[in-house]
Amino acid sequence: MDFKYDIIVIGAGHAGNEAATTAANMGSKTLLITMDMNKIGQMSCNPAVGGVAKGQIVREIDALGGQMGIVSDQSAIQFRMLNRSKGPAMWSPRTQNDRNQFIQEWIKIVTDTPNLYIWQDTVKQLTFKDGAVTGVITALGIEMKAKAVILTAGTFLSGLIHIGKTQMMGGRLAEPASYGITEQLQSMGFATDRMKTGTPCRIDGRTIDFSQTAEQPGDDDFHQFSYLEDVKRVMPQRSCWITYTNEQTHEILRQGLDDSPLYNGQIVSIGPRYCPSIETKIVTFEDKISHQLFLEPEGAYSHEYYINGFSSSLPYDIQIRALHTVKGLENAQLYRPGYAIEYDFFDPTQLLHTLETKKIKNLFFAGQVNGTTGYEEAAGQGLIAGANAHINCHGGKPFTLARDEAYIGVLIDDLVTKGVDEPYRMFTSRAEYRILLRQDDADMRLTEKGAALGLAKADRIGQLNYKKEELNKLFEFMKAHSVKPNQINDFLLSVNSSELRHGTRLHDLLLRPQFGILELAEAVPALKAKIEAIPKRTEEIVEAAEIIIKYTGYIERERLIADKLQRLENIPLKGRIDYNTVQSISTEARQKLLKINPETIGHASRIPGISPNDINVLLVLLGR
Repeated sequence: MDFKYDIIVIGAGHAGNEAATTAANMGSKTLLITMDMNKIGQMSCNPAVGGVAKGQIVREIDALGGQMGIVSDQSAIQFRMLNRSKGPAMWSPRTQNDRNQFIQEWIKIVTDTPNLYIWQDTVKQLTFKDGAVTGVITALGIEMKAKAVILTAGTFLSGLIHIGKTQMMGGRLAEPASYGITEQLQSMGFATDRMKTGTPCRIDGRTIDFSQTAEQPGDDDFHQFSYLEDVKRVMPQRSCWITYTNEQTHEILRQGLDDSPLYNGQIVSIGPRYCPSIETKIVTFEDKISHQLFLEPEGAYSHEYYINGFSSSLPYDIQIRALHTVKGLENAQLYRPGYAIEYDFFDPTQLLHTLETKKIKNLFFAGQVNGTTGYEEAAGQGLIAGANAHINCHGGKPFTLARDEAYIGVLIDDLVTKGVDEPYRMFTSRAEYRILLRQDDADMRLTEKGAALGLAKADRIGQLNYKKEELNKLFEFMKAHSVKPNQINDFLLSVNSSELRHGTRLHDLLLRPQFGILELAEAVPALKAKIEAIPKRTEEIVEAAEIIIKYTGYIERERLIADKLQRLENIPLKGRIDYNTVQSISTEARQKLLKINPETIGHASRIPGISPNDINVLLVLLGR
């Protein structure tokens, strides 16, 4: 067997799978190395994909021609569009998934992808020559050669599990940790640190009293993650359930704090601020008398439930006692307790925007090894790393996404520019152009880019062109078709909107906030007929048209701002100034510029500690 490849991907989690399928679909001979071929795409924590801002990332992955949206839809047992009460820039898709089916869908994709091979083993060491990575050496002692390597080891690098005072080495419960790579890269000058994350206990649904909880059903409409017509949600649909902790729960948890790894000094690494453990919640929000818990099914036919909101590393007996005080969980039986895990990560400011390391050529990092948390953030990085590893092997222009093009662009720019001081999680608030980065238009933004890479195939381009064509037809109709006061005023009064005094185009009428395009169509037969004449994907096209028309002013204004700031992105900086000689900027600015060595003025402007005055000085030095 010839162990020579274009690209080797270490780890078959969400980053690794996306990286491997991306590189292989672009034409690279790719090897995916995993500890367990039966756990490809394992959902280590909650059995769900998407959510606020994360759902936008999944739609972007799909629009580019990636796989996560397809896998999520085909394993979904519930779909919800979050934040529908807010504007469309905040709408965020989320699926509840069958954990086992999610793995099976990934296995189908990975094993059916041309150019992609799998090897079950553990990587112990990387190999290098002349400042570039050349391959890996596995636990079996096999040396494998590659032109590029992508490290996506997740929580497995020196993973240490905590349940109370009990500690176990592992990357997940009952799975071994990985050693050797961190130590090797540290010896080569890479900065590393430790992070902490956690997961809640799992309980037997047969022992839950659902009558004491509130049901949370999913949506039953056309929305899904993938833009592909032949991808459908086919699994049986299940509800989630809501319950709450109480003061008695909190008192029991407090009694266990002395044995909590988070508070007795056992854990010293950085934990997630936005997804805290239940013990952190009761300490941080000590005046709050209850916390919401979501009971999430792990599968279509499984009795296993995930308790979202009850992540904990407390001793298992404390976890059980506390849970038994929660309504509906008085008799709950555990399948396994919650736990915390510490693991190694690398300072992401050591990366280029392509996710290639600055120190070693053709070595890429993606996922939690970069200090992020979440399946979606990992998968987005995996796609970018896979694409650029292929480009490094075969030639081409580096593939990156700007902050006004994708949430994936925001994510990576934040990582390589600012670094992390806690596990990084994406939020809509991190994106200054979120009106441009809506979940509904990811295909309009990114599918042509995916096609240029060879990822988005002809069917995607055909569907995008069809959508654009039908949207344009609908826009033209609404701009050309007017209604007179006597035709529409009764409807306007019925929705508390002011009457017309003269004829108005449907396009302008829809700008009013009191109604949407479907309500307007019920009052205007010609519009209703036009909508009914759309051959397919009618609901998606009508919703997209309404969003674009109603928010066109905001969209255009944000695009103008983005275009102005884009000028800074086009001013190259790297290698043009010796920062040690510049005394007119602050010491902190010099240190940050020397450390990160930004590519452009725009990149420099986003580094924490770089002031507008520092940027002005740099522009003067560049003759601008």
